[in-house]
Amino acid sequence: MHPSAVVDPGAVIGAGARIGPFCVVGAGVVLGARVELKSHVVVGGATEIGEDTVVFPFASLGQAPQDLKYRGEASRLVIGARNRIREYVTMNPGTEGGGLVTRIGNDCLFMASAHVAHDCQIGDRVILVNSVAVAGHCVIEEDVIVGGLSGVHQFVRIGRGAIIGALTMVTADVIPHGLVQGPRGALEGLNLVGLKRRGAGKPEIAELRELYAALGEGNFRDAARRLSDAGGAGPMAREVLDFILGPSDRSFLTPR
Repeated sequence: MHPSAVVDPGAVIGAGARIGPFCVVGAGVVLGARVELKSHVVVGGATEIGEDTVVFPFASLGQAPQDLKYRGEASRLVIGARNRIREYVTMNPGTEGGGLVTRIGNDCLFMASAHVAHDCQIGDRVILVNSVAVAGHCVIEEDVIVGGLSGVHQFVRIGRGAIIGALTMVTADVIPHGLVQGPRGALEGLNLVGLKRRGAGKPEIAELRELYAALGEGNFRDAARRLSDAGGAGPMAREVLDFILGPSDRSFLTPR
């Protein structure tokens, strides 16, 4: 611990954790084993940071949500293991209206100036590129990449393995393995590069292509319900259908 750091005696510091110059760590903070705060990092509130996570200078984690409905209720920010949180990243805890917890998975990369708002649920191996802003109550599933300077509207869900192009505003749900891009985001197809990187074979990709075509440009829920009732979907196609038929507060991005 650097002598210039300010660490409240109530904070719990794991074995091998390193706290660099001019960091501020609050009373309700729990740092896991081998967590490193580089310098000028502020961690407040009831914030847990998992083992081997590295936080770079000027990040601010666990400060009060940017929500005018927040009234100081006890809430948490839970960050998993082996994350890389770069310069000027901000993450807020939950609110009473969203379950009181913001949760970050494992092995994620949050590039400089990215923001994760209150009550978001972020899966494993997610990458938010520079200056991505994720509004409150969003769900981003595993293996999603969100391109730089993009925004995600509150309550949006982004399914596993989807990719969002840079400079995109995502205003509605994105199906698993979808490819979205454009100033007002539209579904442009499937994230074929990501599917291949994660080991999807030609039969699985072919089935997803057929499913994508069958969903058409109309109401995704109606089409998904018909396809689901017909049966016979493989695991990856079933994942997409279940995502579309799951609970949501938003519509779906459809093909341009």
